[in-house]
Amino acid sequence: MKLSVRTCTKCEISLSQYNPDSVCGPCSRISSAPRVPDRAWRTEEVQRALAAWDFGELLRLLRRRSGLSQMDVRALTGLTQSYISDLENGRKQLAGRDLIIDLLNGMGLPADLRVLLLTPFKDHGRPAATDAFDPAMPWTRDRMVTSLEVAVGGPMKRRSVLSALGGAAMSQYILQSAIAPAEAVAAEVQNGTPVTPKILRSMQEITDEFRQMDASSGSGALASAAKRHLKVLLGWLRSGNFDEKTGRRLAAVTADTAIQTGWYTFDSGQHDAAQSMFLGALRAAHASGDSRLRAGALSFLAIHGYSVGDPRDAITAARTGRQGISDRDAPALQAMLLTRQARGHARLREERHALAALEEAEALCARGAGEDDPHWLYWINRGEILGQRGSCYLELGQPAEAAHAFDAARDVFSREEVRTRAQFLSRAATAQMRAGDADAGCLIGQEVLSLVQGIKSARLDDNLRNMLTEAQQLRSAHPVKPLLEQGEDVMRQRAMA
Repeated sequence: MKLSVRTCTKCEISLSQYNPDSVCGPCSRISSAPRVPDRAWRTEEVQRALAAWDFGELLRLLRRRSGLSQMDVRALTGLTQSYISDLENGRKQLAGRDLIIDLLNGMGLPADLRVLLLTPFKDHGRPAATDAFDPAMPWTRDRMVTSLEVAVGGPMKRRSVLSALGGAAMSQYILQSAIAPAEAVAAEVQNGTPVTPKILRSMQEITDEFRQMDASSGSGALASAAKRHLKVLLGWLRSGNFDEKTGRRLAAVTADTAIQTGWYTFDSGQHDAAQSMFLGALRAAHASGDSRLRAGALSFLAIHGYSVGDPRDAITAARTGRQGISDRDAPALQAMLLTRQARGHARLREERHALAALEEAEALCARGAGEDDPHWLYWINRGEILGQRGSCYLELGQPAEAAHAFDAARDVFSREEVRTRAQFLSRAATAQMRAGDADAGCLIGQEVLSLVQGIKSARLDDNLRNMLTEAQQLRSAHPVKPLLEQGEDVMRQRAMA
């Protein structure tokens, strides 16, 4: 005799014979999930936070008006409770379009309030800050300065996130940087500060010193110091006296400083703020007329793309940078851009393209520095290329190949660049453990933990957490327990620093 089959009244899936209800378990949980009532969205404070793209404040206000806990918000949005806490306390910002969409959809943003996301931000008496980021607008000196003032001052969080939202808009911005007409940068401001070549040499030396400090001990407090340094340069661009030749040199020093400031900001975990800085740096590099600086700015936009954004943006940025220096004798710069392109391909699981880019990068690196390679690219060597190959193999799900590449790279790394060495070795330990060699992975892991004291870098922290998480999977192996105990102590100390 055939038994009748009961189905869920919502999704029509077959119900268990042990379920006396008319709906299945998943549907029952959905129907009882917490919700943000419409009235919570109708206060002036909430709508002001939405219009300002201040998502931490938005969450805090909505929770208070809805009686929801952070765990309730986690159920609605998929964000972790710790991330929600950091967001509300201003320690983190939403990094990318997917998280923003998940947050707003999960919290039930009413359709009639979506228009608030397009509220323009205007700075009276100057070009609109939104215009400064619009690739279709002329690439003038004023827009270049405004974009960097926004990035340094931080009031324009909305626009930096808008840039992250649109892959097509980012591609347009990148391509426009290569084809926009040259800007006039000379300035004669009444009673303005004279800008001399000697002053600019001194400012460049400060930027170079910051770069060396970052390679050895991480971003640490460099971001705030570099911003102050950049503000001086922006002040001269806004109100200084200089001819066209000096103006282009001023724009070049500004571009290099903005690139480095963006990098320190990114390495501190502030990804959206870093992207705004990189976009402004790209405008400054364009104003300088130096295609190598433009390639440098594009290379950091590529890092942002393959790390926390759209990997396709990384590929577009790297290729555009390479095209811009095709008439230069700069094999090291070409090699660096190829590694960025390879990382984008690896994130997309495009193995053939990733490995081809790495092969070309290794061949170019073997040629040595060219006549046009910039002074700030001293760190490109065979160890860097091999380390990037290892990272690509990790992204491609080939830990054994990654471990082999990292092993080949470790003896080529500079001993002085401790942060860079620790970064790659943490990935090497992860690769060894994923490949099943707990002994080798833990040995490298302990070496990494002995290196990281005094190095401040959010990116390094992420790699250390990944390494220790991998070790957790091999908990039964003999050498894992001491590594985890040491790792726990190190991460506690880093959190307190």
